[in-house]
Amino acid sequence: MSRRTVTIALHGGRPEALEAAAAFVRGMADHGIECLVRPEQLASLAERTPAGSVRAVTDADARDTELVVVFGGDGSILRAAEWALGFEVPVLGVNLGHIGFLAELESHELGNLVSAVVERRYSVEERMTIETTVRSGVHGDEVWRSFAINEVSIEKIAREKMIEVLVRIDGRALSRWGTDGVLVSTPTGSTAYAFSANGPVLWPDLSALLLVPLSAHALFNRPMVVGPNSWVSIEILPSQGRGAVVWCDGRRTVDVADGMVIEARVGPHKLSLARLSEQPFVDRLVRKFALPVDGWRGSAERQRDAD
Repeated sequence: MSRRTVTIALHGGRPEALEAAAAFVRGMADHGIECLVRPEQLASLAERTPAGSVRAVTDADARDTELVVVFGGDGSILRAAEWALGFEVPVLGVNLGHIGFLAELESHELGNLVSAVVERRYSVEERMTIETTVRSGVHGDEVWRSFAINEVSIEKIAREKMIEVLVRIDGRALSRWGTDGVLVSTPTGSTAYAFSANGPVLWPDLSALLLVPLSAHALFNRPMVVGPNSWVSIEILPSQGRGAVVWCDGRRTVDVADGMVIEARVGPHKLSLARLSEQPFVDRLVRKFALPVDGWRGSAERQRDAD
């Protein structure tokens, strides 16, 4: 039987991420499980862990690694997902950031992590992605392509100028906006940038595209949920602006000029997220956003009972 391997990804700038990852490596070593890590982070981990318990990861290792464990926030998880997505390796996040919607565990729950991985006591859920294509025109050649786990955003470059866009659904014109930008989000990304732009929260098991205008100067400027078989295109119209920029997950980017078209549709790859429990998404919402489920009436009742 081949030796079990787990890949580790961590936020390189956080000492607590390094210490948590080192503790995890030591726990894996106690059970004969080898850990892999990016070459630039190998030395820091190796000096804190038993000899031979961790080595540099290569793309060839993707065939054998069973899990990517990420120590950091959602940004760290998105970076790790870039590598894991193409190989269909599940990602399990340990939140050392702020809200951390993609993460499964908080930092104080590290004690459960080693036993869960050793015993393979986790399930895997799939999340849809977006495939983004930039074309030279409405029927033009492809000039750039990428994927997005959270969202693809089209944003103005000039701070003082709006961009003019024509939004189409399935090739049919929907609306023209003067706007700061446009987001096309996955359900996973509905609690990220789209949420900050007043978009609705979508349950992550949905397959749909969320279209959110950013400060659009128009009568019709509401977020819309688009079916999984439809596709969205945003044409950059000639204006007094200075072009726009496309971002995928805030990480992969390309500048776009007037006349170019950005297309977004459900992508062919799915992100696999490892879960240690069957926690309902509503519970995750309440916990991550600290929602006041009792409200002020419940608080008053508790105070009355205490008195």
